[in-house]
Amino acid sequence: MTGYYIEFESVGNAVLKEFEIPQLKDDEVLLETDYSVVSAGTERANLMGMPNTQTGEEGGSFPHYPGYCGAGRVVAMGKAVTNLNIGDRAVIAWGGHRSHLVKKAPSVLKIEDDSIDSLDAAFANIVSFSLLGVRKLKIELGESVMIAGMGILGVFALQLANLSGAVPVVVSDLDPVRRELALKLGASAAFSPAEDGFIDKVKAATGGRGPDAVVEVTGSAAALQQALEYIAWEGRISLLGCTRISDVPIDFYKYVHRRGVSLIGAHTSTRAKQESAPGRWTEHDDYRTFLRLVAAGKIQTRPLISEIVSPEAAHDVYARLAENNNPPLGIVFDWRKIK
Repeated sequence: MTGYYIEFESVGNAVLKEFEIPQLKDDEVLLETDYSVVSAGTERANLMGMPNTQTGEEGGSFPHYPGYCGAGRVVAMGKAVTNLNIGDRAVIAWGGHRSHLVKKAPSVLKIEDDSIDSLDAAFANIVSFSLLGVRKLKIELGESVMIAGMGILGVFALQLANLSGAVPVVVSDLDPVRRELALKLGASAAFSPAEDGFIDKVKAATGGRGPDAVVEVTGSAAALQQALEYIAWEGRISLLGCTRISDVPIDFYKYVHRRGVSLIGAHTSTRAKQESAPGRWTEHDDYRTFLRLVAAGKIQTRPLISEIVSPEAAHDVYARLAENNNPPLGIVFDWRKIK
């Protein structure tokens, strides 16, 4: 049986390839993907071989297999599998952009609620990153929060900060379209970090003292420096975005040590592995939380989707990502469209 997957062959070059689907072991299931979501920032960084990526770091190399977020169905399973059935829908995490993948049955999270569309469920892993970045701040009701960067992680962090009881929630992004979307999804104010008086405007929007907590999603050292300038005394900054290039010197005494500011690493590698704890939930618990929020109508994915395309368009999709420092928010591959 033949399947398909997307591969980065070299810098800037993505191709769709065929592979032979392997035989299942007794404790494995075969998942057929319906949708996979492009994580534009991470995938562009690997496509371009940027520093601090799997392709750009010391020892990194091509080929690279992008994609970590999707949803699909169980189409075959080993004889020892008892927690799933043929036809069950499931969250697909860390599987790459591919039509089929084999997973150990215990690692697969079933989508229990039939009211949840697979297109929404496909965002579960990406949203788990935003959940981690927001959870680590331990936001209290009434605290002010800033989301720096309205890429896909930032837009979900905005919605989650609102759900956490933050008031106001302010955002920043260079793109006016993204700022407009943020206002529609509940931001109290949206600024460009390049506009005159940006620091003062953020402080004014948060009562003059600056936000109590910041989710830094851009991965830009310059954006982190700005956050350190506008954050409140003893504020917390969650570093959700991956800073690939540390190209801005930061006076840690002036902006961090003296003011009692906490910098909190929020990479997914820091999450709990076995049992959830305050601020550190397991992947599966965060997936379940996201799915419950979707079912309750408390979190939106559709406004983030810029296009749904066949994986056969992968070369063109990634060519556009390579050329654009500010890529579209939510590109989704529909694996059912492969002819």
